[in-house]
Amino acid sequence: MDFSGLTRQYQALSGALRASMEEVLGEGRYIGGSQIARLEQALSDRTGVRYVFGCANGTDALTLALLAFGARTGEAVFLPSFTFAATAEAVAMRGATPIFVEVNDSFTLDPDALEKAVERVRQEGWLRPAGIVAVDLFGLPADYARIAPIARREGMWLLEDAAQSFGAIRDDRPACSFGEIAATSFFPTKPLGCYGDGGAVFTHRASRAALLDSLRLHGRGSHKYDHRILGINSRLDTLQAAVLLEKLQLFDQELARRREIAAFYHDRLTGVVRTPEPPEDALPSWAQYTIRLPDGTQRDRLKRRLAERGIPSAVYYPRPLHLQPALAYLGIRRGELPFTEALCEQVLSLPIHPYLTDAEVEQVADAVREEAGRTDG
Repeated sequence: MDFSGLTRQYQALSGALRASMEEVLGEGRYIGGSQIARLEQALSDRTGVRYVFGCANGTDALTLALLAFGARTGEAVFLPSFTFAATAEAVAMRGATPIFVEVNDSFTLDPDALEKAVERVRQEGWLRPAGIVAVDLFGLPADYARIAPIARREGMWLLEDAAQSFGAIRDDRPACSFGEIAATSFFPTKPLGCYGDGGAVFTHRASRAALLDSLRLHGRGSHKYDHRILGINSRLDTLQAAVLLEKLQLFDQELARRREIAAFYHDRLTGVVRTPEPPEDALPSWAQYTIRLPDGTQRDRLKRRLAERGIPSAVYYPRPLHLQPALAYLGIRRGELPFTEALCEQVLSLPIHPYLTDAEVEQVADAVREEAGRTDG
């Protein structure tokens, strides 16, 4: 059994994908080909966000957003610790200070904890609260209905890290439409993934759009050799755009299958392990289906037993960002974010890609039911 399903997806799409890539190869426009504009328009149409720009990867998407916001030394940027390193890395590389905030049972930023963190930073006085990076984790958008008012009230910008949530909906709005800027990733294992690295930035504002477009092209002005500002080189290549255009044709079908599998897991596993409980206003894209065990010993034992039965699983994330060596300079000690630290010991993600057969989904659920209840070592 495959955890990602990429091989099966290629088998289903191989004819169309080969034709699309042949079109690019025939045209010879590997950078800036017509497929880039077509993809950006398709992404805009799907999300309802007017301006969309492809870029080299999801980390660059975050970096471009932070450059556009002007994140700098002396500023505090609030973000969850329960996420991938890129979120904090992009902030720190700009010289701003990551302020880690607890998540809640949804695995996304806890608005109550966010308010407390902002107040604490204001009272301490040595950093200026500047922005929030809310991460849509495992395919569920964060609680922007509560987070966005905090950002407005405090005069901070809001960035949606939608690396895992493309295709999701919350409060009748699609992922990538929240925040002043949103960033997503097209890493191969994302709900919408290409065959290499890729990403995109989204914004509703024309002024932000012009800046983002310039920043991804070395700060370009009116032409290739006119550089008005300092930017970076972050372009989505044409072959990857061609792949994404073809994958979009089946994307709704794949999303429906992910949601079908998630519903089956929920029905079969609730009461056996702790299953995810999305809020009623949300329709996740189910980038991952993540269960929780009581502690790390039981989680690791279940993971091992599933592997013995040929069932892959994954741990996202075994160590929170605030305890990563790269961020030790922040001086955060174990115990300062106890819920996040506990999650890192409890979580286990099960296969949920849209090319699992019904028999395989039942096999996974039955194995979890049987093995989670065993107490022998």
